[in-house]
Amino acid sequence: MMLVGAAFFAHTTSRGKFLVWDEELDRLGLTGNERVLDLGCGRGLVLLKAAARVPGGHATGLDLWTADQSGNTPEATSANAAAEGVTGRVTLVTADMRDLPFADAEFDVVVSSLAVHNIPDDEGRALAVREAFRVLKPGGRLRLADFRNARRYAAVLRECGAADVEVYDLGWRFWYGGPHARTTMVAATAVRRET
Repeated sequence: MMLVGAAFFAHTTSRGKFLVWDEELDRLGLTGNERVLDLGCGRGLVLLKAAARVPGGHATGLDLWTADQSGNTPEATSANAAAEGVTGRVTLVTADMRDLPFADAEFDVVVSSLAVHNIPDDEGRALAVREAFRVLKPGGRLRLADFRNARRYAAVLRECGAADVEVYDLGWRFWYGGPHARTTMVAATAVRRET
């Protein structure tokens, strides 16, 4: 059983999560001019995939750059952006996702992959989700992948007035060791505000 779990883990970290995020970003139908924010971007997996899809837009990666992740530094992310040829459309910001240093309605898309669960308390995680929603433009879309608390994140988004809130399993390609360690996506849209 341990070998099966190890095989799932190896597949997810080396290939599976890349394929899943490609599909999720493709599903958004980006036009190429969007402003994208990646919360807890780490070394840039989702950030750089998004940046490649917005040649006329911009992608911002936000992280605290803590030492708990191997190689999780702004320098590593910048090097990855250079290797992917997207340096000119990527900005890295050091900040806490519970207190985003951005204006309301600044981004067309907000994404996050396996980051919000790192906040140790329920209220802090809820605050991060509220902040993600706050910086979305009317009609903007959110995609938040995480191990735990997806239903709670969805409830917070509904409280914020989000539309099209969905929670769905990302499948075996995003299992970290087996079905007990599934990754779930929370999707939502910011309701267009009346003018």
